[in-house]
Amino acid sequence: MECRKLELTINSANDLRGVRRIFKMKVYAKVLIGGNQGMEKRTPVDKHGQTNPAWNYTMKYSISEQWLEHHGTMLVVKLYCKRKLGDRYIGEVHQSLKQLYDYASPLGGSAVVWFPVQMGCAESQGQLCFSYKFGEKVAIEKLMLAESIASFLATGPGGAI
Repeated sequence: MECRKLELTINSANDLRGVRRIFKMKVYAKVLIGGNQGMEKRTPVDKHGQTNPAWNYTMKYSISEQWLEHHGTMLVVKLYCKRKLGDRYIGEVHQSLKQLYDYASPLGGSAVVWFPVQMGCAESQGQLCFSYKFGEKVAIEKLMLAESIASFLATGPGGAI
């Protein structure tokens, strides 16, 4: 089985819908690929940008080559406002991995894109900017070996730095 590395950087959002009336909005993003909860990652909370947060936070994934062949595998970025009484949903962006891959391929495998943030059936509220880069196709066994070696070199033989 073959796969590719995906390096995804959640850069920023602008003109988001304000979901707090009294306190400042503290926004973070959750990223999910292909509906796989095990692959969910989060950005840190932006405490200063409010409706215009910036993260410039990079996440790395290993993506099955099969996921890039069908429009059904989605990259989903959901935006939330951090609150003590439970986080409040702001909106989300859905994009097909195949569409992202097809767009970036002629550009050397990487791109910077802006997409409208949707909230249910309502019209869009702001935009989300992210950049991404797809790596070369590699057999999953080679990728797992490379990741194991990199982890060993980073942590040492005892498993901790």
